[in-house]
Amino acid sequence: MVEATSVTEIHVEVAYARPDRQAIIPVTVPAGATVYDAAIASGIVGQFPEIDLETAKMGLFGKMVAKPREQVLQGGDRVEIYRPLIVDPKEVRKRRAEKARLAKESD
Repeated sequence: MVEATSVTEIHVEVAYARPDRQAIIPVTVPAGATVYDAAIASGIVGQFPEIDLETAKMGLFGKMVAKPREQVLQGGDRVEIYRPLIVDPKEVRKRRAEKARLAKESD
């Protein structure tokens, strides 16, 4: 007979990237920890003081998490902390389209 063992800790990673630097920090957290808990436990704000964990968007493996304080982690998860967008992607596309239209008209 195989005994069931309960997991008391899990290993996850917390990632953050800027254009000039990135960090992936391995963290051990208690089973039942949330995305937010792992971000706090990682100490990542010490390396990147611009991060405001109270308002930062977070995700798991590239998928946004709506409620980081409630989303429970699984072992091996990668928590990602996202930087705020500097420019709205829709605005960038509009500008690019307008530039292309003007270039075409001048030909």
